[in-house]
Amino acid sequence: MKDIRLVVLSGPSGSGKSTAIKALEDLGFFCVDNMPLTLLPKFMALLAQSYEITKVATVVDVREREFLKSFAPVFAELKSAECRVELIYLEATDEALARRFSETRRRHPLALSESPLEGITRERELLNEVKSHADKVIDTTEYNVHQLTGYIKELFSLPIAPAKMMVNIISFGYRWGIPADADIVMDIRFLPNPFFVNSLKLLDGTDEAVKEFVSSRDETKEFFKRMREFIAYLVPLYLKEGKSYLTIAIGCTGGKHRSVALADMLAGTLDSRITAARVRHRDISKS
Repeated sequence: MKDIRLVVLSGPSGSGKSTAIKALEDLGFFCVDNMPLTLLPKFMALLAQSYEITKVATVVDVREREFLKSFAPVFAELKSAECRVELIYLEATDEALARRFSETRRRHPLALSESPLEGITRERELLNEVKSHADKVIDTTEYNVHQLTGYIKELFSLPIAPAKMMVNIISFGYRWGIPADADIVMDIRFLPNPFFVNSLKLLDGTDEAVKEFVSSRDETKEFFKRMREFIAYLVPLYLKEGKSYLTIAIGCTGGKHRSVALADMLAGTLDSRITAARVRHRDISKS
């Protein structure tokens, strides 16, 4: 089988799968929505005979009622083939999913009553095994349609060599909650806070004065050295185990100063030979 990139999207109803697959279609992926999972290996074998199609995306979810029974063996078969398989699981909080169903006036496919919450709970239980196999979990709670489209396009716009790991670095504020899709969380609230310096309070971590304030501290230098060594140690081990995505969340109190500065610092020091880094400052505009 020729080398084909296969992106499998899954996740609860209302999490943004339709938006994500449309974004992938815009990027030139051959997209199939809700194909029976058991047909995927044969479908990929047929595509291997085509010289035109090299990128494929599909959505699998509870609409195919029987797919969960065959998920593990079929997914293992796809992984063992010569195509690059990436399982992307889209997630959101119960409140966000319920709100989206309310706004669109749709009924949850697993809800027996008008309330979507019982369906959301049931669906999460059914999808637990799928989520455990995910290469990357994307929390769409705070994304609108346009933001999610932009994020998916950014994530998949550039081809990543199989030997490289996509490292997503998120700065955040503990005041607003820990990112649900984080693999590693770094709490840097012990560092001196620019918020309490009058000349820096209204700036953010992308400003040179704030960067200098944060990076010049002895505590920052020692912590950053150890964090960088830790990540450098982990990445080759993750790659060895076949992991292609790593999300590192760096948090301070509000997500505007310290975490922003350190997220940018970390992205600039990762080994570009084995990683491709992208940074998102989740809470930088929040007050």
